[in-house]
Amino acid sequence: MRHENVTEYKGEGWVTPLFFKIMIAADRVKELVESKIAGTDLFLISVDVRPGNKILVTLDSDTSLTIDHCVDVSRHVENQLDRESEDFALEVSSPGLSEPLKVTRQYVKNIGRDVSVKMTDGKKEEGKLTSADETGFTISKRVREAVEGTKKKAWVERDIRLAYSDIKETKIVIRFK
Repeated sequence: MRHENVTEYKGEGWVTPLFFKIMIAADRVKELVESKIAGTDLFLISVDVRPGNKILVTLDSDTSLTIDHCVDVSRHVENQLDRESEDFALEVSSPGLSEPLKVTRQYVKNIGRDVSVKMTDGKKEEGKLTSADETGFTISKRVREAVEGTKKKAWVERDIRLAYSDIKETKIVIRFK
């Protein structure tokens, strides 16, 4: 009787059987998370399923996200997935302060805060986030401009509209005062 886990010599070299795990579908996890947070001020930023069924769920909130929120979502997802057929590791967390903004709702939540923006063309902008919608966002930026009729420059506030499609990364600027 042959055991499936035994390494064999097949004339051309040693052959070890490969065991493929079925990956848990990110869409399934997303559905589970969204069903749990429906009707709350929590929102889903991302679901990432990595090799070995390591599931990373990132949540945020319009007000505040607590460890209890993360635990509740984690338990809900764990209870809906079958550990007997799908071995997995699950991590539910909030985005860190240094993480870039990823979804429109994060931009809306952070209106009034200073942001640093890296554009896809390599250009950088920094200013106060003043508005956001489904297509892009606006920052207000202080710039020195020539005063008409004089040779002097003055500080003025300018609004800059940016499309999400032109953005590589937007991060909140953290200032310690």
